[in-house]
Amino acid sequence: MKGRPELKGRAARLAGLLPAAPGNQAARTPFVLLVVVLLGGGLIGLLMLNSALSEGSFRLDDLQRDTKSLTDEEQALQRDIDAYSAPDALQRRARELGMVPGGDPAFLGSDGTVKGVPSPAAARQSASPVPLVLRVPETAHTAGAGSADPTPPPGGAAPATPAPAVPSAPATEVPPPTTTPGR
Repeated sequence: MKGRPELKGRAARLAGLLPAAPGNQAARTPFVLLVVVLLGGGLIGLLMLNSALSEGSFRLDDLQRDTKSLTDEEQALQRDIDAYSAPDALQRRARELGMVPGGDPAFLGSDGTVKGVPSPAAARQSASPVPLVLRVPETAHTAGAGSADPTPPPGGAAPATPAPAVPSAPATEVPPPTTTPGR
């Protein structure tokens, strides 16, 4: 005997399909290498996937931090806008610019009728007097100011008379909006 029992029937036929012992060792080598390569590739792929997820997590944290700071800045700017557009702030700025509250409005209809009773604007109540600047239209300067000829212009029109003086408010500098501390 060779050390191996004799197979009969079905077992003998199955044993005939399997390669002999010396070829069996050579057939296992590529399979073992394939399994090692697949396991190594899987581990390397898993490591790369883990690194990419970590990098994405850090990027997400940075973007969330930026979003929070930009949201805070937006809210601060919105508070500034709300403060500037409050009625009392608008009234104060209008007075600083020399404006006065208007009277009752009147409306002109499409047929030419006036609806409502207009009233003049309230007189300016200012502690400091505003210097008046007289403005004379250029046409009044050139029409008869330096002319020595008193004759009316051709066409029978009367000589141009200077326009009444128009007071103007002094130009005031608008301060820049305040910024929130730490920005």
